[in-house]
Amino acid sequence: MKFLDTAKVYVRSGDGGAGCVSFRREAHVEYGGPDGGDGGRGGDVIVESVDGLNTLIDFRYQQHFKAKTGGHGMGKNRYGAAGNDITLQVPVGTQIFDDEHDILLADFTRVGQRIVLLQGGQGGRGNTRFKSSTNQAPRRADTGGEGEERWIRLRLKLIADAGLVGLPNAGKSTFLSAVSRARPKIADYPFTTLTPVLGVVHIDQTEFVIADIPGLIEGAHAGAGLGDRFLGHVERCGALLHLIDCTEDDIVGAWHTIRSEIEAYGGGLAKKKEILALNKIDAIPEEFIAEKCADLETASGQHVTAVSGAAGAGVDDVLRRLRSMIEEDREATNADPAAESALPWSP
Repeated sequence: MKFLDTAKVYVRSGDGGAGCVSFRREAHVEYGGPDGGDGGRGGDVIVESVDGLNTLIDFRYQQHFKAKTGGHGMGKNRYGAAGNDITLQVPVGTQIFDDEHDILLADFTRVGQRIVLLQGGQGGRGNTRFKSSTNQAPRRADTGGEGEERWIRLRLKLIADAGLVGLPNAGKSTFLSAVSRARPKIADYPFTTLTPVLGVVHIDQTEFVIADIPGLIEGAHAGAGLGDRFLGHVERCGALLHLIDCTEDDIVGAWHTIRSEIEAYGGGLAKKKEILALNKIDAIPEEFIAEKCADLETASGQHVTAVSGAAGAGVDDVLRRLRSMIEEDREATNADPAAESALPWSP
């Protein structure tokens, strides 16, 4: 299944049904009077987050979604049927934006969240509604109210606890395959990873989710390479694992490149807790490892961990540190009322 994390669709709620003008005419009924029923309410447009979806590919093949119009009123005080609602099912992590005003309308962060995005039009009143002592034979009925319509943009941000960042071929996919059952494509050419991949890590009887995103290069924020749009998938992470290939000639320059792109992207990524790791230490002589770590620590001001995803060296230590950072982030989120997501938007 092809991965798609953005989509633009048109949605419209149903119009209300028209009211009816009718009079009761039966044999041996002296005063019939008006008996026109009301029109039915138009269908709503509903969005719901469901389990089992991890892409917006369904919206590639259908971009227009319209709820049904309410039924018209009829004689004998018969009301029109309400129009059927239409429900858009999206993956957890989907954000909905108004395309015209670029306003965030909804953010789905858990399974089962459900909002009414557009409400259907009200049904029109039949002439029975207008009967009074001074107007006993009204010939007036309302047309149904019009439904609402808008273009919306869907953006998927995968739900992960930790994110892997680094240059292409920094060993991110190898690391993910070593610590989880995920099987991303691994090869020795840049941009082997074209779409984000999730893996579930088990460590000390606990588990968390790691996201591997395509590598960044200098100028990614301006569209170079695959750009930086996949960084949105690690915006929700509690911690970042920054992998640097120790076989690079300029490891300090590699670190500066990624940090510059993260800061240029924004989204709060630059403030996230980060573990800086020198990867592929099995590919260089052991006497050079400490020297490279020292150079990187001097430039970054952070502690540098030496790891090897392929050989498994230092992996468990990094995973435990990641787990600790993720737990601290969760505690801080739960303790801060302002960090909790607001109530779902509704019209």
